[in-house]
Amino acid sequence: MTDAHPYEGHEPYVVHLPRSVRLTRKQFVEVCQLNRDARIELSSEGDLLILPPTGAITGIQNMELSRQLSEWAIREGSGFAFDSSTGFELPNRATRSPDASWVARQRLKGLSRKQWERFLPICPDFVVEIRSTSDLISVLQDKMQEYIANGARLGWLIDPSTRRLYVYRPGAEPECLENPAAISAEPELGGFVLQLESIWQPANLPV
Repeated sequence: MTDAHPYEGHEPYVVHLPRSVRLTRKQFVEVCQLNRDARIELSSEGDLLILPPTGAITGIQNMELSRQLSEWAIREGSGFAFDSSTGFELPNRATRSPDASWVARQRLKGLSRKQWERFLPICPDFVVEIRSTSDLISVLQDKMQEYIANGARLGWLIDPSTRRLYVYRPGAEPECLENPAAISAEPELGGFVLQLESIWQPANLPV
């Protein structure tokens, strides 16, 4: 799936490690703790992915996305919403941090307090990525497919530059929606509807 876009992003900076010294999950946590100012993910091959920081507008969009998802999750109560700082250890051994995510409460039962304090050893049920000016759309599309392949039941890739939203579900081709004003997460997240106007165009920007 390829599209024309008004700007081009960049691939993450990749730090390749010898396969003979593949980081354990504990060691990767330690790397992240020693580099708290960096956004770091771990690929399924064991490479470190250094992600550029987002711009200010993307930061506002991420906050609005998290606000809407969090308010719904608190009201609805059947699961937990997570922000972009949360790492998830996927079954394929990658560690990813989606811009927003949600996990059903029943899937989190049995995890220890220590596991809660680190990266959760689970793939979220629902993931969202918002494309910033530093992101290549192809990289995000591959990441969305990885989430679905590892157990996510629903994924949204939001591209504010084109006002397109891509919907991902297991066993189906991605669906592209053009400039939707809102989108429902039914049936996976009953009752959650994301209002997109405040994400397409954040209000009250002083420019």
